[in-house]
Amino acid sequence: MFTSASSRLFQTSILISLAVCAPSAFSAEGGATKAEAEAMVKKAVAFVKANGEKKAYEEFSAKPGKFTDRDLYIVVYGLDGMVHAHGANIKMVGKNLIGLTDIDGKAFVKERVDLAKTKATFWQEYKFTNPESKKIEPKAMYCERLDSTIVCGGVYL
Repeated sequence: MFTSASSRLFQTSILISLAVCAPSAFSAEGGATKAEAEAMVKKAVAFVKANGEKKAYEEFSAKPGKFTDRDLYIVVYGLDGMVHAHGANIKMVGKNLIGLTDIDGKAFVKERVDLAKTKATFWQEYKFTNPESKKIEPKAMYCERLDSTIVCGGVYL
């Protein structure tokens, strides 16, 4: 029988194996994979728990940093839509983006907040500017609720 720690280790090993063995099945060419996004979010949640919000948010927003990899970066929102950390655009920190919409008019931050209020983990799709290509592209964001925040990392499809 697996203990909680060995179960998490097993799950992490599976995610890493998927990221290494089948990246093209989960990512846009050259971009991060879904498995890598999930692994980075889990690493970010653990970092917050171990180091506190202040240190974690500074690290998540640092460029270059250990929470930025190609087009993958960490974003942390409050359940009110306030940005606490943003790995691609430090100017977003401290802004409430609850009303932000994508090119199709989808209120993706509000949707993300609403999903986090009912689910501990989830994937969400919308369109956003890829920091690598500078083009608006379909994006899938993996998020985990942590207390009154949402820790997210996404991939471009």
